[in-house]
Amino acid sequence: MIISASRRTDIPSFYSTWFFNRVRKKHVLVPNPFNPKQISRVKLTPDVVDCIVFWTKNPAPMLDKLNNLKDFKYYFQFTLNAYGKEIETNLPSFKQRIDTFKHLSELIGKERVIWRYDPILTNETYNTDFHKTTFFKIATQLKDHTEKCMISFIDYYKHIRPSLSSLNIHPLTLEEIREMAYSFRQSISSISIQLNTCTRKIDLSAMGIPAGMCIDQELIERLTGYPISAQKDKNQRDVCRCIESIDIGTYDTCFNGCLYCYANTAEHKPLRNLQKHTPTSPKLIGQVNDDDIIKDRAMYSLRCDPTLF
Repeated sequence: MIISASRRTDIPSFYSTWFFNRVRKKHVLVPNPFNPKQISRVKLTPDVVDCIVFWTKNPAPMLDKLNNLKDFKYYFQFTLNAYGKEIETNLPSFKQRIDTFKHLSELIGKERVIWRYDPILTNETYNTDFHKTTFFKIATQLKDHTEKCMISFIDYYKHIRPSLSSLNIHPLTLEEIREMAYSFRQSISSISIQLNTCTRKIDLSAMGIPAGMCIDQELIERLTGYPISAQKDKNQRDVCRCIESIDIGTYDTCFNGCLYCYANTAEHKPLRNLQKHTPTSPKLIGQVNDDDIIKDRAMYSLRCDPTLF
């Protein structure tokens, strides 16, 4: 099985101590996002976990602990943009994040650090020229430290529209998307970085930018050294190509402070949840209560049996 850590929050940045405690305990409790009293016990052992996929904007707090994952296969989806504090409020400086990206790549290998330029949004400050220049600048600095870049364009989720509108951020036109995509493709024409879109929502394959997978079967097979049998993740949008995974994060717990965040539904909720976080708890937020219903999640390796072929 694939563990996603996490689309719902930045575990490497804010909860790495908790995560490694759960690795040592060999399981984690994950509440159902729609019914928190229903909890799954998810095993964290190498015999059933084929790969762990980390999602982060700042994995620095995790770097000195990666030796604890020596028995696991894993890779990082590392989002690296160049927006200002009015959009990405609580991130380290751009230079610090570039340095962290390079350091992580040197520690685990560039094939295991995927650069995400995501989400792409525009206003008077961050116009198409800004993105064309910035993408080239970042790509040039990361050219020896990653093999792939995933791009995606802003989704107008209902609960973030007021925040986006406050900075005059509006949906992109198809012309703007194609203009930037063409420039991005030209920027890496002489650099060994593969460029993919995050979903099939925008088809840029004619420009040489195919739709990719964030939970990527091909990369996971490369890292594990064996073929896997996996289905498309039915919990993601139809336009998403990711294979199935189990997410161990919790919504409304991220402190990156990104204006475009879909995983925080209200500004006050992460701080309220942080007050209930205990690094030694089996749950990311809070403790187990007597009325919680805990069931073991069916866990199995996705490794293909070669005797069947």
